Amino acid sequence: MKTALVTGGSRGIGFGIATALAKEGWNLVINGVRAEESITGPLDELRAHGVQVGYARGDIGSVEGRAGIVAAASEFAGGSINLLVNNAGVAPKVRADLLETTEESYDWVVDTNLTGVFFLTQAFAKGMLAAKQADSSFEAAIVNITSISATVVSINRGEYCIAKAGFGMLTQLFAARLGGDGIPVYEVRPGVIKTDMTSGVTDKYDKLIAEGLCVQPRWGFPDDIGKSVAALARGDFPFSTGQVVMVDGGLTMPRL
Repeated sequence: MKTALVTGGSRGIGFGIATALAKEGWNLVINGVRAEESITGPLDELRAHGVQVGYARGDIGSVEGRAGIVAAASEFAGGSINLLVNNAGVAPKVRADLLETTEESYDWVVDTNLTGVFFLTQAFAKGMLAAKQADSSFEAAIVNITSISATVVSINRGEYCIAKAGFGMLTQLFAARLGGDGIPVYEVRPGVIKTDMTSGVTDKYDKLIAEGLCVQPRWGFPDDIGKSVAALARGDFPFSTGQVVMVDGGLTMPRL
């Protein structure tokens, strides 16, 4: 059985991804910043699918946090993990006009959503390469969960858009670096997904969706993202490294 690490995997999109992978028989390491005793419910739900589930507590935005995540995941897997799902991220604490964005908010969002992801991916990529060199049959892949905000402008959360745009380039960089070694890297780009992160703007998006924001007139849900990641993890797209999978109900499709 192979092992996947899902950052931010105890709730929202991350939990949807973890659930889909558990149903496919993946052992899981779930990362989060909360104490393990506070998320026993989600962990038990995942274990109910008959897989082993560990927890790697740590903030991906800090050097120490990333080191702890790498150590815990590697120990659980007995070596390198097979699949890294970079899902964890934060939104600005205050949605401020672009002209009012603070350096504190910018640094906090970018440190977590881009800098932290880069160096976490770097660390696990090194482990995957070492495992492949030791055993040519070792299978590995990386899936990055970004956002339509990589290309869709929101001037009241510019730091988030900038981080997600950089995250998209991160996917292509690592895909180019690791492709020759047989490690594909993919990007899944969600649209408007109903999670705790979007709970504060529910009324806004209910109205926009009713007015035709998406081709498919509904919210997206975490399991929509989970199914996409599961397909990539199965290897259903073996000749598509570096590509973006849109899961946005047609929101970003140009229309007249």
